[in-house]
Amino acid sequence: MSDRSLRAAPSPATPTATATAGDGVPAPGVIGIGLAAVLTFALAQGSWQWFATYIGLTLLAVMLAFQRRARWTPAIRSAYVRGLVAYALVVGLCVAIALAPLLQRQAWLFPMPGTRADCAFLGRYQVLQTEAALGGLAGKDDAALAAAQRAQGGAAVEQCLAATTTLWLPVYGLAAAVLVGAGAWFNDRARSRSRPAP
Repeated sequence: MSDRSLRAAPSPATPTATATAGDGVPAPGVIGIGLAAVLTFALAQGSWQWFATYIGLTLLAVMLAFQRRARWTPAIRSAYVRGLVAYALVVGLCVAIALAPLLQRQAWLFPMPGTRADCAFLGRYQVLQTEAALGGLAGKDDAALAAAQRAQGGAAVEQCLAATTTLWLPVYGLAAAVLVGAGAWFNDRARSRSRPAP
């Protein structure tokens, strides 16, 4: 075989490497997974603030921007299914983080029957406890006492609601993961069937 024929022959390793990189192991947003896990544990302490919504939406944007799934296949143990499960769970986690402040504050979205009333009673108890802690100083400055009572009572209510919200967040996150996973699976299947055979 001449040198010219060796140079003209295509390398068989190039298509195989390209196919493996594009269709093999999926990349479900490793950065998003790590950030979501760390921030979830950090934000789960205390009341859920609106900054958690911003963080959840940011992580969701990272997932959607950098995630790719392997080529659709119905095999349960395939790389596609493993990547889809990871993708759906992380998206569900981001949605739960983003919704947490709203769930804590809005009864129409997260009723928590009985819990909201109990948290209100806990806030009222904290108001009384604040006044009792002052003892004889309570009548010195009524405005300052009222401000302290509002702050302490509101903080007690928020802590109570936040604790219950955190307990229920996995349910909302798992529900979002199921919806996202099912939607992605049907969409990928439809795209795979409409794609012309090689």
